[in-house]
Amino acid sequence: MLRTIVTPDNQNVSIHVPQEYVGKQIEVLLYATDEIKPEVPKNAKKLKPSDFAGTLSKKDALKLLKDVEQSRNEWERGF
Repeated sequence: MLRTIVTPDNQNVSIHVPQEYVGKQIEVLLYATDEIKPEVPKNAKKLKPSDFAGTLSKKDALKLLKDVEQSRNEWERGF
């Protein structure tokens, strides 16, 4: 397998196919590397909500709770 990253200076890109690939079906992909989303490793630890405890400051937590309470009050008002 061959892999390389190029930065084209125009809309044409030419590739050299190695002799051992001649006559074989090959796959050519074209994408900008900044379009790639990083993969999450299969062995990545699953996080629980409790893992985020303490990540908000008390001030931010109180503001968030106030906003949630206001949203609930708006939702429950009669129309």
